[in-house]
Amino acid sequence: MHKIKKIITVLTMCTAVILLIASSGCEKDNTARKTTYDLNVKDVLGVTGTVTFTETSSNTATIDIMLNYAPAGTHPAELCMNSAIEGGAAVISLNPVESDGKSSTLESSMTYNQLIAYDGFIQVIKSTTEPDVILAQGDIGGNVITSSNKTYTLNSVGIYGVSGTALFEKRVNGNSLLTITVTGAIADESYLATINLGSIETIGGGPVVCSLNNVDGTTGKSYTNIRKLDSNIDITYDDWLVYDGYINIYKTTISSNTIICQGNIGSN
Repeated sequence: MHKIKKIITVLTMCTAVILLIASSGCEKDNTARKTTYDLNVKDVLGVTGTVTFTETSSNTATIDIMLNYAPAGTHPAELCMNSAIEGGAAVISLNPVESDGKSSTLESSMTYNQLIAYDGFIQVIKSTTEPDVILAQGDIGGNVITSSNKTYTLNSVGIYGVSGTALFEKRVNGNSLLTITVTGAIADESYLATINLGSIETIGGGPVVCSLNNVDGTTGKSYTNIRKLDSNIDITYDDWLVYDGYINIYKTTISSNTIICQGNIGSN
């Protein structure tokens, strides 16, 4: 009798363990997928934050914004097309950032997967009466900068004493962010910049293939998002690494007589 009870007890325990394993295996993983991007200071010093995309279903996602040190008031927010450097039209109006620095929007026009691959950026505006004052903004999805980058030296030409670097950074979507940084520039002046075909040793100079945003003499900076050449041909970050080209920075007009700084890039 004692042996029978012992056998029953063992069988009961085994059954319980099996049921526990089975129920655990059938339990659904409710961990939501999330991706967070930084929002950087723009027109109001000290304001930074984050935007987080959270998958809430196969068709919806929440977009949560958190700002630090935002001024008092309600601040409109939007998801825009293109990169922040380029600017672009708003495609989704988000709920405004309230006085606690937070905004949450349930989005159904794009899925989570579409949002984290989107060619766009988020920006938070100071107010409806000051729509041109951007508190913070940040690239999202395909425009996020990867760890792949390449820096080239820009050497001074003539008596101007301007030199610097050209930094190419690869975005997730393969496009490039080109940052030119120079020293020796004159404050309040603006300098033209181009990428030309060939090398700086090319007799007579090569033709302009990509027009860049001007270098600000006060900051010594120029930022250009590059998707295409001026001829409308697509060009990727990987293409630039082997490109037969060079960068020119000009004092005034785009001509060989006004070059103040230049440097080879790519295969040169």
